[in-house]
Amino acid sequence: MKLEELRARLSALDRQLLALIAERQTLSGQVAEAKRLEGRETRDFRREREVLMRARTTAESLGISPALAESVLRLLIRGSLTTQERIRVAAGAPGSGQTALVIGGRGKMGRWFSEFLASQGYDVTVADPAGGIEGLGYAPEWRDASLDCDLIVVATPMKAANDILQELAQRKPRGVIFDLGSLKTPLREGIRALQEAGCRVTSIHPMFGPDTELLSGRHVIFINLGDQQAVDAAQTLFASTMAERVV
Repeated sequence: MKLEELRARLSALDRQLLALIAERQTLSGQVAEAKRLEGRETRDFRREREVLMRARTTAESLGISPALAESVLRLLIRGSLTTQERIRVAAGAPGSGQTALVIGGRGKMGRWFSEFLASQGYDVTVADPAGGIEGLGYAPEWRDASLDCDLIVVATPMKAANDILQELAQRKPRGVIFDLGSLKTPLREGIRALQEAGCRVTSIHPMFGPDTELLSGRHVIFINLGDQQAVDAAQTLFASTMAERVV
């Protein structure tokens, strides 16, 4: 058989493999719904071990590398868990009927949070001069956006975030306000102003980057600034995920 014919067969096999992966992802969605209805956790480590051990055994019987088989199955399991987590988050819909404003929502973490909140049913407005996100509300300038929101997320660089927090304190919005800063000292003036104004404020630190899809094994730190209800509201956002919540 000629080289081009062999390559054509490989391409055909690749298409078959991708079709099977797509079918597996569809089944993963059905598994997620079944787990949710039965009250089971998204991740089952014993089941994962069984799948991986079976993959290694099957690989040996087929004459291929068990390590290769395990690597492939680990990727598929990760894809399955990501699908299941997204479905569980959407099914919980804690933000249904509620509004959220993400200031700096076009930035990397701002975009992640904007899309994360939208997946939970929030009516999200992105306030960022850099532009909006398709399918979400948009305001080029946050000061021109409605602050009558259930949730306000400040996802700008820290210097700007501190100034924004102080301005928000002057306007006293009714919703829960939190920042995403990895360092809190540069934000202390803004946070103090919100506290003194009687605003519902907390602060969180997501211990993951904007490319994160699966939250299993990831940590989110919540800082209690004297308003337990604000902390609880922020924690609720991650209740249906597999993230580890640290207070």
